[in-house]
Amino acid sequence: MCGIVGIFAYSPVNQSLYDALMVLQHRGQDAAGIVTMEGRQLHLRKDNGLARDVFRTRHMIDLKGNIGIGHVRYPTAGNSSSAEAQPFYVNSPYGITLAHNGNLTNAAELTLDLYREDLRHINTSSDSEILLNVFAHELQVLGRLRVTPQDVFQAVAAVHRRCRGGYATVAMITGYGMLGFRDPHGIRPLVFGLRESTEGTEYMIASESVALDALDFQLVRDVKPGEAVFIDMAGKLHTYQCAANPVHTPCVFEFVYFARPDSIMDNIFVHKARSRMGAKLAKKILREWPDHDIDVVIPIPETSRTAALELANHLQVKYTEGFIKNRYIGRTFIMPGQQARKKSVRQKLNAIESEFKGKNVLLVDDSIVRGTTSQQIVQMARDARANKVYFASAAPPVRYPNVYGIDMPAADELVAHGRSEEQVRDIIGADWLVYQDLDDLIKAVQKLGKSEVEQFDTSVFDGNYVTGDVSNQYLEQLQLLRSDSAKQTWDESSDSLLELHLNL
Repeated sequence: MCGIVGIFAYSPVNQSLYDALMVLQHRGQDAAGIVTMEGRQLHLRKDNGLARDVFRTRHMIDLKGNIGIGHVRYPTAGNSSSAEAQPFYVNSPYGITLAHNGNLTNAAELTLDLYREDLRHINTSSDSEILLNVFAHELQVLGRLRVTPQDVFQAVAAVHRRCRGGYATVAMITGYGMLGFRDPHGIRPLVFGLRESTEGTEYMIASESVALDALDFQLVRDVKPGEAVFIDMAGKLHTYQCAANPVHTPCVFEFVYFARPDSIMDNIFVHKARSRMGAKLAKKILREWPDHDIDVVIPIPETSRTAALELANHLQVKYTEGFIKNRYIGRTFIMPGQQARKKSVRQKLNAIESEFKGKNVLLVDDSIVRGTTSQQIVQMARDARANKVYFASAAPPVRYPNVYGIDMPAADELVAHGRSEEQVRDIIGADWLVYQDLDDLIKAVQKLGKSEVEQFDTSVFDGNYVTGDVSNQYLEQLQLLRSDSAKQTWDESSDSLLELHLNL
């Protein structure tokens, strides 16, 4: 998962882009990058690490210009080398920079097409570089001396025809303007907003609305599935539906885990959606265990708090904070490598013994993915002398790999894959385990009558991939590239895995 931002303004945007990346830092902690446009000159800074570490004063001074894009990432595809950091740049045509959130499911096929037919070289294993080169080629074949918004939209339409998967993108065409577009299924989120200045209207495109809020931009709306928005150098906004048959199926896991609770995505308030998840889960507990003996509900920080509080209210059980979080440790779910995840859990959380001692505790988390964190947290509760430890997941069992940009690709890394709920309970060591029902999750996020979203991508729960192009063979090949063992191999020999990627 990644975070992207683009700003068109009438004053330097370096500080604003940095501030936006800090707000979006939860979406990726592996690398960060900013590129700005000063006339026809581009200024780029990117590297591995958190945004606060990548950008120093000397770098910010060099990032001159009133237009720019930024990116925070973690590696779903490729390795964690600084060569994979975004934005990417290609000089032909015009000079184009691009940052991307998501994953292309036909990346291997596109790589070969770009090499054999488009005569373009891909230097990394990142599908973001592939997406950039597809867009650049489609813009170049138009053969225009000068680019019009219609030319840009025509090139985006060609990207939609060639590229499959989930992608939200910001880009700059040197000397012409800033672009944002979203895949025809709207799997990955993208919003845009505006603010008025003395010189004119300024625009911002970002993964989440909270980035707009932080910089006093007014949210206009989400970029529609298949739509492109383009701000030319005169500051005029152009929008166009570039996909032939767009279908709105955003990723439901954004609402479960990734998005900040104060975000609004696809006209859905994330905080409200998570609150409804807690209410739905409480009703299931009361149906299945009406005479429960739960003494206290304790959330696992941070994303489960909203659901846990509403769950406790519906159960009429005490809610308390039982874990203290070290805010200087990265989110374990998006840390590359299983060993890093295992090591970080006890560094990240510490139990308050008085909230556990002698009590029947219901731990609430947003989801259970690999099970490693859940297992250690259950043990922490027992070490804090809890009488019994129950576990509730605000999401259904994660049984299938994600192929649209979330780092849970290998099925055998998912604790619920091929296992019953009772088996998962035993693995994590809980006395009782309850999962959210998928129908209840959809209703909680959707809230009929309030959202225009009629269907979500729920592939991690039900194996139904909305793009319709994901085969078992593809999943097997993807596992070779993206399992924890493969990521370790990347650090040892990136060249050999790049060759594997090209040969898929």
